[in-house]
Amino acid sequence: MSTVAVTEFIDASTADVWRLLTDLAARPGWLSTADQVEALTPGPFGPGTSWRECRERPDGELLVEEFLVVEAVPPHRLVLSSAGVGVNYRITWTLRTVERRRQARTAVTVEQEAEVTAAYVRWVTFLLGGLAARAVESALRRDLADLARALPSTGAPAAA
Repeated sequence: MSTVAVTEFIDASTADVWRLLTDLAARPGWLSTADQVEALTPGPFGPGTSWRECRERPDGELLVEEFLVVEAVPPHRLVLSSAGVGVNYRITWTLRTVERRRQARTAVTVEQEAEVTAAYVRWVTFLLGGLAARAVESALRRDLADLARALPSTGAPAAA
């Protein structure tokens, strides 16, 4: 299993970050690579919620992915799973309130774990492992930057 994780500090409250992150209808508006999101389950967002998302891959090709909420602990932890072709993914979002430069901010960490399920993918991973990890890291950083841009900065001083 390979894992890539990145962290970004966002000038917004943890509650605001969580609200946007879990608003499926808003995803195409803030996530630059998401063209369309279709909810597959009714009801409120939480464990068991699933959706289909059309995304643009780094190489420009269209990718359709289905996500399932495995765990949701508002506003701190969101765990998703997604079955890919030859690879199963687990994506964990962790949100922490932190003080940075005397202001309350949210440290958002997104971690993607990939479990190879097909032999041919093992060979590709062996041959292109470092390149693939850098591509995943770049995609995760872009998603975090999109999230940060979509949230109004609170600029609120940290609580004493």
